[in-house]
Amino acid sequence: MLELQPIGIYTIPEISYCGDTEDQLTTAGVPYEVGVARYRELARGQILGDSYGMLKLLVSTEDRKILGVHVFGTGATEIIHIGQAVMTTGGTVDHLVDTVFNYPTLAEAYKVAALDVTNKMRDVERFGL
Repeated sequence: MLELQPIGIYTIPEISYCGDTEDQLTTAGVPYEVGVARYRELARGQILGDSYGMLKLLVSTEDRKILGVHVFGTGATEIIHIGQAVMTTGGTVDHLVDTVFNYPTLAEAYKVAALDVTNKMRDVERFGL
């Protein structure tokens, strides 16, 4: 899937992304929700001293598929491939919620962001927002 090739920018901090951006989804009128995990919330991020890094998931509110992953911070170009693998297989955010990640790792950010976005989607459904 050519459109799901990861992009890596080897700066300090590293930047990496795969899939759509919020601007692209908004312009196309695609309904989505955002889930975020900040490195400062992760034990591994604290160990590394990276308090600015983050991972963002863009998830379809219609079918729960992951539409985009954006990471900046330590190891961004390494962990982007987890999101790429889930997206290329048509996986949903529920796959990340149900996955066990090693602790402490930066990859755990996927689970944190997945829980964040599913909680937001549940609240929207519950309260009819």
